[in-house]
This record gives sequence, C-alpha cells and structure tokens, in this order.
Amino acid sequence: MTEIRHDVIGIGNAIVDVVVHAEDAFLETEGLVKGAMSLVDAERADDLYDKVGPAVECSGGSAVNTIAGLASLGVRTAFVGKVRDDMLGKVFTHDIRSIGVEFKTAAATDGPATATCLVLVAPDAHRTMLTYLGACVELGPEDIDEDEIAASAITYLEGYLWDPPAAKEAFVKAAAVAHAYEREVALSLSDPFCVDRHRDEFLALVESHVDILFANEDEIMSLYQAESFDKALQHVRGHCRVAALTRSERGSVIVSGDEVHVVDAEPVDHVVDTAGAGGAYAAGFLKGLVDGADLARAARLAGICAAEVISHLGARSEVSLGQLVANKLG
Repeated sequence: MTEIRHDVIGIGNAIVDVVVHAEDAFLETEGLVKGAMSLVDAERADDLYDKVGPAVECSGGSAVNTIAGLASLGVRTAFVGKVRDDMLGKVFTHDIRSIGVEFKTAAATDGPATATCLVLVAPDAHRTMLTYLGACVELGPEDIDEDEIAASAITYLEGYLWDPPAAKEAFVKAAAVAHAYEREVALSLSDPFCVDRHRDEFLALVESHVDILFANEDEIMSLYQAESFDKALQHVRGHCRVAALTRSERGSVIVSGDEVHVVDAEPVDHVVDTAGAGGAYAAGFLKGLVDGADLARAARLAGICAAEVISHLGARSEVSLGQLVANKLG
C-alpha cells in the first residue's frame, strides 16, 4: 500500500483573487447578479477591474482557500491547479508554497493568462464573483500525478472545476485513482448556479464517486430540486458517506447514514465578508476527519474556522487557525 504523505490534496482552479468593496448600485448598473459567481472573458474582466476602487490581491480559488485553511491548521497538504508562466502565475506559486502547501503542477508556457477572480463585497457582506478562468481551462488529466493522489488520504475537489471540459477529465481521473487506492474523495458543490449547469452529472457523481460532500442550503436544494432544506437532506442521506450542509447563521447539519448532527454557528461580532466561508468550513471539517474526531466535533471545528474568515475582508484567515481552534476547543 502506498504510504500517505498528504492528509489532503486539493484539485481546483488556481486563481488570483482581487477583492474590493462595491455598493449594490454598482452591481445593478453593471447588470451583475448579487451573490453569484459568473464567468467572464478577459475583456470584461479588465473593464470591471478598471471601474472598481482599491483592491486586495492574493492567490485564491475555492479549493485553494480550503487547502490554505488546512495548512493553517497544521495539516499536510498539496494542491493541483494550472497557472501561466506570467507574473500572476509566479505570484500564485510563491504564495501557496510559502504557506507550506506542496504545489508541483507545471505552468503553461503559452495560451491564456493566469486566472483572476474579481470579488465584489457588498455592504451586507455578500460577495459577487466575476471569474476569468484563463489558464485554469488548460488543466487536464496529464496534470494528475497518480502517485500524489495515491499518497493522499483525501482528494478534495471543487465544483467549479466541472466547467472546463479538460479539467473535468482531470477531476474524474483523480477520483478514480483515489478510490483505486482506497482513499476518500471529497467534493464541494461550490455555487448553486454551478449546480444548475451540471445537475445531472453532479447527481451521478455524488451517488457513485463522492465520500464527503460539502454544500450550503441553496446548493443542496438546487441539486435535488427540493422545495425545502429538510427534503433535500432526506435525498442526500445515503448517497455519500458524509454530507456537511451549511446554513449560514443557522449553523450546519451533518448527515451520515442514520446519524444526524445539528451544530450551531460560531458567534461573530460583525460579519464583514462572507467570501471564503465555505472553504474555511471545509478546511475545519476535513481537519476534524483527519484527526479522527467525531462528526459533531468536526462541525464545531469547521464553524470556528468559518467564523474567523467572515470577520474580516478576504477569504483567508488572518490568524493561525490551529492556535485559534486549540484556544477554543482545547
């Protein structure tokens, strides 16, 4: 049996986030759907960037943020994602390696530039994301190192990766390799609009290939086209080993067979920016699983991580999550 070198390996879009405050009026003027993630081309991305105010730029992407959270929790991590050999690609590579994440994916030497995501944070803390996928669409099955997947206890995949066809092939290959080596596969549904685009494929994936599912209330209801959260919960029961379903200020519900845990949200003095909440939650929950914690404790740990991230601007923690959790849970 291959020795485990990584507790979690993430596969997803390698993106440089550009985070900026934006009024609702700006979203309306630009015809943007508040709270959604939309794909844009390079021209639209540049146009919107020119219109916004001062921004905070950092490496990002849904799976990247989860992996960064896991690294902050002291978990052994790796990441697979495609950048271009340009300035932003070098920024991304340096940033992710600097926090202790193994990143070996070869940069593209031609084609689209490194991906960017303009994150517009409204006064009520909800975020609207405009993503230029750029080099992300170049990720393919050839970028999946079977030895790295085999050496990882959990392979974590983001739903956004299902958009580019080549990346979808990479996704499927990674899941197949993981299960061939008796490892687990975790999936984040990422966004209700993403679910709408790929519902049938996601349903088949969850029922046949996913061990650990992460979804918020809107995403799980969209997946099963359910009229209520409770009905969606009943649908997902038994389709995967564990489903971790988040409900914003109402906390989360964890389902595993006949086992159900309802866990309150961690108190937050002031919600500043919800970007990264789901990724931080997944990081905390996976940390709990890696450590052998029961599901309720894993969810509590996840809530602590999510609460820290939404208390400030940006999708990454500003403190050591490992120390934060130790202080709160002992």
